[in-house]
Amino acid sequence: MSEKQELIRKIIQMQREFIAQEQQGGIDQKDYFVPDSNQKLSGYRESYAEVATRVIDLAHEEKGSRR
Repeated sequence: MSEKQELIRKIIQMQREFIAQEQQGGIDQKDYFVPDSNQKLSGYRESYAEVATRVIDLAHEEKGSRR
């Protein structure tokens, strides 16, 4: 499996976990934007952004285009 496919799978898994948590009891804005280090969402936004950016970079490399 290519790196891009692996990263897309990771994004989908992250989305599923986020949706499940949101459906179970909701997500407070504070917990999403400034979570405590022991919370499940700690580092979520940063990790998601890193993975998504890498997927975009790989897609541009495949097509020979630039961002």
